[in-house]
Amino acid sequence: MLRILRNYIFWTYPRGSFHYDVMVTLILVFLFASPHWINYKDKPVYAYPLHRNSVLVTSEGGNSFVYQMSADEMDGKVGEEAQSAAILRVIEPISGEVTLDRYEAVRDAKGNVTAYRAWVRH
Repeated sequence: MLRILRNYIFWTYPRGSFHYDVMVTLILVFLFASPHWINYKDKPVYAYPLHRNSVLVTSEGGNSFVYQMSADEMDGKVGEEAQSAAILRVIEPISGEVTLDRYEAVRDAKGNVTAYRAWVRH
């Protein structure tokens, strides 16, 4: 038994043998099952630097999506109504007619608005 364990640790079994297949299976089980039990603390990063003409789209499930666009796209619009219209003007050529649920400004460390994040439904 000690010899088998030593051979597993040093990976000395030839390819295609029973013990080799067991080792590979254990590795695959660990790779696919470990995220269910181990918190790797990997989360999506929403601070992507956006190009002036780029729009980042992420799904919120169902018919809801989050669109993130550069603040340069808004052309300095002031007011709730003008801001909503400017956001829809950017989103609708991409996705067609949508309903804007809400939006928020994304600010950098200095407090400057760098992008807008908008939650929409199709």
